[in-house]
Amino acid sequence: MNAGFPSADGTFSRGLIAAVAAMCGVVALSNVAVQYPFMHFGLQDYLTWGAFTYPVAFLITDLTNRRYGPAKTRRVVFAGFVLAVILSVVLATPRIAIASGTAFLTAQLLDVAVFDRLRRSSWWKAPLVSSLIGSAVDTVMFFILAFAGTGMPEATYPILGGITVPVWMGWGFFDWLAKLFCAGIMLVPFRALMSRISPLPAAS
Repeated sequence: MNAGFPSADGTFSRGLIAAVAAMCGVVALSNVAVQYPFMHFGLQDYLTWGAFTYPVAFLITDLTNRRYGPAKTRRVVFAGFVLAVILSVVLATPRIAIASGTAFLTAQLLDVAVFDRLRRSSWWKAPLVSSLIGSAVDTVMFFILAFAGTGMPEATYPILGGITVPVWMGWGFFDWLAKLFCAGIMLVPFRALMSRISPLPAAS
């Protein structure tokens, strides 16, 4: 089978194009959602809606990996990376664009590798472990590259025992917690779609 998008019957091509479209849609939505605070449970100073939309990218990556294998999934990741950089340049600063693109590409490619290593384990292990590791790497890389050394003020977080840290560290910590929560939630649609998105015989 051709390693690119085309296939003899067109089915493979349509499937990958759908995955690329979904990935680009999530990246675009997250770049908008990150501008809006999460106005619930007193978390408006800690989280944006982007913390809840972005983890869907890992679901798309994992389902694509399950269906087509790591090599073709990387094509979907690269498409999302290009859009992430373009949108970040338009919507934010060059530093944010570099941080966003670097974190996205590194985390998603790591997710692909971990998922592939665990794909023959219990059904939940590959998507959960790969998403948890990818989310942690994404959060650490983005917030350090985007905000470290910028002189942002410190903030005190009562719900964390009153600790005081640079505000970007607080954002990163709560962003990471939200991604952990979403990684568990994403197992529900992954499980529901497993029977419909089975591996292709030639997945690689």
